[in-house]
Amino acid sequence: MDVNKVSGPVTVRKLKNQLLSAEEITIKYVGRQEPPKITPELQILFKNYNERKVFCVGNRINIPFYGKNLPFIIVNITQGKDNNSSLNTSSKDDLADGLERMSITNSKFFLSLFTTEWRVIKDEINSAVNKKSKITVNDIGGYDKLLSELRDIVDVVLGKCKQFLKGFRISKSILLYGLNGVGKTTIPNVLLSSYDVKVFSFKASEIYTKYLNDDNKKISDLFAEAKAEAPSVIFIDDIDTLFTKKGLSDSEKRFLATLIQEIDDLQESDANTLLLMTTSKLDSIDSSLRRSGRLDREIEIPTPTPNMRCEILKKLISKMPNTFNDDDFNEIAYVTHGFVAADLNVLCSQAGMRAIKRHQDNNLSPYVYVSALDFMGALRTVKPTAMKEISVEVPNVKWSDIGGQKSLKLKLCQAVEWPLKNPDVFIRLGITPPKGLLMYGPPGCSKTMVAKALATESKLNFINIKGPELFSKWVGESERAVREVFRKANEVAPSIVFIDEIDAIGGERATGDAANASNNVQERVLAQLLTELDGVTALGNVTLVAATNRPDRIDKALLRPGRLDRLVYVPLPDADTRREIFKIKFLKMPVDEVSVKILDLVDLTDGYSGAEIQAVCHEAAMSALQDDINSKVLLTKHFADALKIVKPRTSAKLITLYENFCNNTNNK
Repeated sequence: MDVNKVSGPVTVRKLKNQLLSAEEITIKYVGRQEPPKITPELQILFKNYNERKVFCVGNRINIPFYGKNLPFIIVNITQGKDNNSSLNTSSKDDLADGLERMSITNSKFFLSLFTTEWRVIKDEINSAVNKKSKITVNDIGGYDKLLSELRDIVDVVLGKCKQFLKGFRISKSILLYGLNGVGKTTIPNVLLSSYDVKVFSFKASEIYTKYLNDDNKKISDLFAEAKAEAPSVIFIDDIDTLFTKKGLSDSEKRFLATLIQEIDDLQESDANTLLLMTTSKLDSIDSSLRRSGRLDREIEIPTPTPNMRCEILKKLISKMPNTFNDDDFNEIAYVTHGFVAADLNVLCSQAGMRAIKRHQDNNLSPYVYVSALDFMGALRTVKPTAMKEISVEVPNVKWSDIGGQKSLKLKLCQAVEWPLKNPDVFIRLGITPPKGLLMYGPPGCSKTMVAKALATESKLNFINIKGPELFSKWVGESERAVREVFRKANEVAPSIVFIDEIDAIGGERATGDAANASNNVQERVLAQLLTELDGVTALGNVTLVAATNRPDRIDKALLRPGRLDRLVYVPLPDADTRREIFKIKFLKMPVDEVSVKILDLVDLTDGYSGAEIQAVCHEAAMSALQDDINSKVLLTKHFADALKIVKPRTSAKLITLYENFCNNTNNK
């Protein structure tokens, strides 16, 4: 009875029942401030302050602690073992009298002794708290199909379905997996918050610290309480941090065995309890947990597609003042390849910061809004999560930075941009887009620069790999490196994998006595590369762009159609290309336009590569500084000096090799 709410007369009488001693009293902190840390000093204060006091479940108590009253509520009282004798009855009268005193509505009274243990609930298994998410299902965009699938499973397990199939064994466990930041934690929390059930939610690290060294008792209590509180859900996040395929300690093995036993018991029980786990490293989970009958329902939360990213952006941007239209949403969704939901959230935050700064710098009206330009600027600072684990180069090279090479630019656009921007054309004609493109030609002819410009202009993720980087002295690591590159590229597709000096890994395989242990690694890497390009698993929207100076050394299996479909010869720049290169260079250099004639330089640089033309301009500038450190203009004599130093280094023999290779390829 709450005496503060009593308004009428109160009758006080002596309690005739014999008081029961309390062995353990469980209390819960109900204050509005941060809960106190339960120290040994506070535990002793519980005992001293409440000794010889009478309590029942539901009582509120206040503990004075350093000038503050800490409010608690009693949620459970365990009867002492010494009270069992007092419950025995020696006569029928005692039994009748005891039954008369019993009441369902009246709580039992317990006497607190100094030996009574006081237990404080603070995010432990005895308090199943439904953490209501701040966002709702309506705030999640792009995952409607996944939410519908999860909702169907949850409804069946929790007994929310009106009809049920007898003799049907329900799978009561779900394992959600996907990249970090894709929504493995948010989606279940939002979904479960719409159900009126108790949710036992934990991080795997919390389970490790709380339960692993406690003789596995509490993890059993967790499942027992969840089944007792059914309908209920046990939600464990990042389960991969607990059990991996690597060796486990003895305590971890015992804990794993206990967890497996509890999962098996849950599957066989009739309790409406769902076990939900998440992981970002599916392959690292112990296989005994993933077998059928335990975590047998594995559902992937995929990296958002452009349409999904568009829906997510609409949900996020709608919460901010904006000037967006449908075209802006589609454009940003298209250029954010590999972005997961968390990345898009950060992108919105960065765009908001840029909008505030733009407003302050321009001293505009008090109304602050975000625009598509703010998001385009924020894209320079926000990197997709899926690309952070691999070596990524962010190119900033445009077609306008590369002189000439119109034929090469067209072939690259046909191989990469056309399938992305016009996929219906390829479907209509019944053909598949090319998977790979090989650029070959003399050194210094802008093969690498062209690949970077392609990534910049097409707004694709660009993964730059040097051929020798994939080799390792450890057995199997080289093949694994190739596999990981294409796996990551597939996750952030559409993307470009650029392998420079591909002849280092794609060299022709030796036969007979020529084969030895040194090139076995190269052959295994080549075999893995061939498998990735044309294996059982589809490559998806990943284009391999490779470059080499020695196409004659590449294995013929790599050059066949279906792998490196298009072979593009990048020759030495012709007169028109050299003129374009000089024009681009002169835009950034103070050249005397009267004395320095571009056409004369074009004639003098016949046989020069693009890199050698750039070297000529560099040496001319150094010559001008040598004459006068304060020089502000480049003259004809400076270029004449540079041409004496920089000579063409591409031999006629090498040019013949490229032409023969090109002719042989075309004839085939």
